[in-house]
Amino acid sequence: MTEGRPHTLGATFDGEGVNFAVFSEHARRMTLCLFSPDGKQETHRIDLPERDGDVWHGYVAGLRPGQLYGLRADGPYAPHMGHRFNYHKLLIDPYAKRLTGHPQWHDALMGYTIGSPDADLSFDTRDSAPYMPRCVVEDPSFNWGRDTAPNTPIAQSVIYEAHVKGLTALRQGVPHRGTFLGLASDQMLDHMTRLGITALELLPVQAFLNDRFLVEKGLVNYWGYQTLGFFAPDPRYMAHAQLSEFQHMVARLHSAGIEVILDVVYNHTCEGSELGPTLAFRGLDNRSYYRLAQDPRYYINDTGTGNTVNIEHPMVLRMVLDSLRYWVQVMHVDGFRFDLCSTLGRTPTGFDRGAAFFDAIRQDPVLTKVKLIAEPWDIGPGGYQVGGFPPPFLEWNDKYRDGVRRFWRGDVGQVPTLADRLTGSALQFDHSGRPATSSVNFVTAHDGFTLMDVVSYDTKHNEANGEENRDGHGENVSDNMGVEGPTEDPKIAAARAQRRRNMLATLLLSQGTPMILAGDEIGNSQRGNNNAYCQDNPTGWIDWDEADEDLMRFVRRLVAFRKDHPILRQKRFLHSRERAVDGIEDLFWRHPDGTPMSNEDWGDSSLRVLCAEMRMASGTPPYAQREEALFLVFNAGDPVVVTLPPTAGGRQWTLCIDTNTPDALPHPVTRAPLKVPARSVLAFVLEPSRD
Repeated sequence: MTEGRPHTLGATFDGEGVNFAVFSEHARRMTLCLFSPDGKQETHRIDLPERDGDVWHGYVAGLRPGQLYGLRADGPYAPHMGHRFNYHKLLIDPYAKRLTGHPQWHDALMGYTIGSPDADLSFDTRDSAPYMPRCVVEDPSFNWGRDTAPNTPIAQSVIYEAHVKGLTALRQGVPHRGTFLGLASDQMLDHMTRLGITALELLPVQAFLNDRFLVEKGLVNYWGYQTLGFFAPDPRYMAHAQLSEFQHMVARLHSAGIEVILDVVYNHTCEGSELGPTLAFRGLDNRSYYRLAQDPRYYINDTGTGNTVNIEHPMVLRMVLDSLRYWVQVMHVDGFRFDLCSTLGRTPTGFDRGAAFFDAIRQDPVLTKVKLIAEPWDIGPGGYQVGGFPPPFLEWNDKYRDGVRRFWRGDVGQVPTLADRLTGSALQFDHSGRPATSSVNFVTAHDGFTLMDVVSYDTKHNEANGEENRDGHGENVSDNMGVEGPTEDPKIAAARAQRRRNMLATLLLSQGTPMILAGDEIGNSQRGNNNAYCQDNPTGWIDWDEADEDLMRFVRRLVAFRKDHPILRQKRFLHSRERAVDGIEDLFWRHPDGTPMSNEDWGDSSLRVLCAEMRMASGTPPYAQREEALFLVFNAGDPVVVTLPPTAGGRQWTLCIDTNTPDALPHPVTRAPLKVPARSVLAFVLEPSRD
């Protein structure tokens, strides 16, 4: 071993050997452990010979990709000072590009002795190596050929949130189901392209841990929100243990014009509280990697998982940025959705939209070119920050989800709320130069009921999770419409189908960036489980055999309609006369009889119908003005007679979308006024008269 270089962290192959570099501010010694090809024998322990600042480094000539390795860090075991070094524990390199598997639960994974008084203050001397996966030296180069990122403008994006395994596990004819290669199959590409989505947002694919309490109950961590390595794809999604499988998937999706967005978890790690295992960060430098309480024996827990990553430490921030750039530059992904993103912006004085993480992202020439989506909440103080993030971040908008569900459930006084959600939630997002696309609109997501379950269950049914149905959200803003769960009643089934069409139509007719939960387009159900994080089985997988083909055709039609009509996907916020900065209206709220809505009308809690005429926002460049107007009707009540806005100059209104007759072809409206069916959505386009 020679001194090597400190500049590039992790294990870097240069064609002749491998450079190792590891950050630890408080360690006294850093040891590289090499293993035999089968991983069973630890063949060498070599102390990294040099330290530059807080980076330990060394170079081993002759090592090649495929070499298995791990780390051991020596330093003080002083929990009351925040230090938990234990040289007996084999550690994952935070920059490892691939892992051989997952930790196998054993008490030796703990840095302390379980069962002793003040357990975490004790010191365990058992070697954890037999139960730990190995890091793998990788050369991540890949022949990308003519791969080109789609670079879909966010205003034209339709996001499809999916789980790698859940999307493909039950899809007949897909090779390598449940893996990256399965996602890259012809069958899956055909489904996504015909659906019309532009971006596939994947639940966590970075290596993650199966929690011990789940394994002991015969379950696993299915969703993946317990990160073990920020650079390594999770081994369970690779059919042949090759990085190229992920890269192949990305290239295939790009060839179909579909972007890849990763759900990433940088707010916490899988090591939990002071009673959790020592797998990587805790053993390398607990005091640097984690935010500690006033008594540094304990952790600040703004995430609800037992720990919080110390994103304010410059080397920890660097690790996160290095990870993001790696996934963009080496793996060619197109964006990220940040789990519990409020945590990443929290400082000792609270949430700060100018925190180091946001400032670092906003000045980065690589990361400012990709899509950045925040989950704008956590459980810490002041953690709910919908609308509070700086550009260029988009944000998940749970206000949209709940407002749309309440309107279609028939709750009183929801027309003003729907009006705000329909126009991009301007109260939250119309500031700081942010576009209307900042709001990521959704009616369902992985966390909660599927769309089928929103209309089929009043309460959650999470008994299979083994927590006596205590887990998951208690308030789902759902409605079983008369029967809890599946039903043979044709009237209830028809009403459920109608409401699903209504909510999907509302989603795709709203300003903002729409996100569809995979499976909703075919009526997938999780049987009332609203927290399927541990259900790696048919409960959590999409049931393709029971696909609702009629609904799928309708969703394709909705997506195509959105793409054909730029009025629905504007960057600028629409404003009625009272709110128009330049006095020019581009948004008209009307009563069914055609008269304008007054300020007093919005306070009428008996309203069940919302009629909106939309035009291109004032100030829109001429090249974007390709159509004149849309007229949208959202009727959550009984049948109502609607008078369409007047036309002139050889123009006519064409009915293009009607959730009551989803297969009807577009046709001009020749009779006025028009009877709108109960509980339905209609969309009209102002067009030149066909006469």
